[in-house]
Amino acid sequence: MEIIMGKLAGFCGGVINSVSKTEKLLNDTNSIYCLGELVHNKQVVDKLESKGMITIDSLDTIPDNSSVVIRAHGVAKDVYEFAKFKGIKIYDLTCPNVLKIHEKAEELANNDYYIILIAQKDHPEAIGTISFCGDRCSILENIDQLDDIVEDIKKSQLKKVAIISQTTFSVLKFNAFVQKIKTILVEYQIDVFNTICSATDLRQKETAEIAKEADAMIIIGGKNSSNTKKLYELSLNYCKDTFIIETVKDLDKDFSVYNKVGVMAGASTPKESIIEVIEYLKK
Repeated sequence: MEIIMGKLAGFCGGVINSVSKTEKLLNDTNSIYCLGELVHNKQVVDKLESKGMITIDSLDTIPDNSSVVIRAHGVAKDVYEFAKFKGIKIYDLTCPNVLKIHEKAEELANNDYYIILIAQKDHPEAIGTISFCGDRCSILENIDQLDDIVEDIKKSQLKKVAIISQTTFSVLKFNAFVQKIKTILVEYQIDVFNTICSATDLRQKETAEIAKEADAMIIIGGKNSSNTKKLYELSLNYCKDTFIIETVKDLDKDFSVYNKVGVMAGASTPKESIIEVIEYLKK
């Protein structure tokens, strides 16, 4: 069996930044709160919690003047305001690419744009980003939502529409959505800002290339990881025997029946999880 390993599998720059800085904080303080999952990978979070990180769902649950890490996906605008009110010290480890989108969203909102955020509606990044988009905005997750959004744009009486995206959204879907919007809103000024992370784009392209060549694909990543799910969906387009797992324990198949097996991992998948899967296939 030949194993084709994705060169871009595993931690992206934003995750490396969040994890390494949290580890340093824990070395200095022994304990620190984190608002939400730092990254969408249970193994990474469990390891940090064993070192003293305490994951919380709300700032309401901790004492005033505490210290809190902001996760890689970012948070809503009012979280910063509430933290300031409670005297909570913020260590903002939001991915730099996400922070740039927040800044761009505020700029667009202040310049009379109606903003369409193409994203997974319930994803923490989308929840954070939409809070910076002002009052005249919508999240587009599925194309069948577009009619309602068009009606809302017309009611807003704005003449300019800006399109931005969640950093881990499917590139293929984003492009398809943009084309559809342009065919409907022909009388509007439409400005498109492809804010999908370059690492996401490159990882999706590499996944597609490997899937075209492989007899089977294994996609490794956290159950809540949006970018991992996108890799799985993309791989299925080219390789019907595509399997998505969180760890090697989820593998219960004999892969020796395949000549070529491709392996790719999401942006928050630790190296250890990838190595374990490779060793499993070799055996």
